[in-house]
Amino acid sequence: MAKGLISNESAVEHSAQGSADRENRSGRRNPVQERSHETVQRVFRAASELLASAPIDEITTSRIAQAAGLSIGALYRFFPDKQSIIDAIAVRHMEEFRAEFESHLAALNGSDGPAFLSMVIDAFVAFLEARPDFRAVAFGRISAATRRRQADPNASGAGLVKRFMMESLGMSDLANLDLKLRIAIEAGERLFAYAFEQPDATARDAVIAELKRLLSEYFFPTEHLKS
Repeated sequence: MAKGLISNESAVEHSAQGSADRENRSGRRNPVQERSHETVQRVFRAASELLASAPIDEITTSRIAQAAGLSIGALYRFFPDKQSIIDAIAVRHMEEFRAEFESHLAALNGSDGPAFLSMVIDAFVAFLEARPDFRAVAFGRISAATRRRQADPNASGAGLVKRFMMESLGMSDLANLDLKLRIAIEAGERLFAYAFEQPDATARDAVIAELKRLLSEYFFPTEHLKS
């Protein structure tokens, strides 16, 4: 839930801050420069198409550059390696999910915690289904630094979940809520991945149903569990 909006160009910079720092120190151009915007978009489009159609381990910077119609040197002016491209694509998708989720959240009324969690999970599943390139990188393929930023309870979609839980569900113990969100993100990421490893939609839906049950009881324990 796996994690205000920033522009796509800013998302590139934000997605792999460590990589961006290395780029600046090594003299590479900043991909947010206006003149380089189209080149960066070509890299993203090419990489996303490859991620949706080929095993990720078979994708190289050379293949991405070729698919984008660029020389490998031109690609390296903006991205130091394949991982920085993967991170940037992942962050772009997470910001897109945040925007979609925020619109759903604005129309949500009531204080039913389990129903809220079910809505969050269903929204993320639908988002993953529609974006095979994101599915290819979302589970275990994002760098540790970028993943830590996106898993922060105050970041991206997780920040919206946290705000709703505090404002609408009355969860006021901030330190405990942050810890629970971090644990839910870690556990949820693995179970989402497991769900999409299933051989068919029925098996996947059964895993998702268990994920909903586990998180609902974790955040909103029933009375007999409290006693």
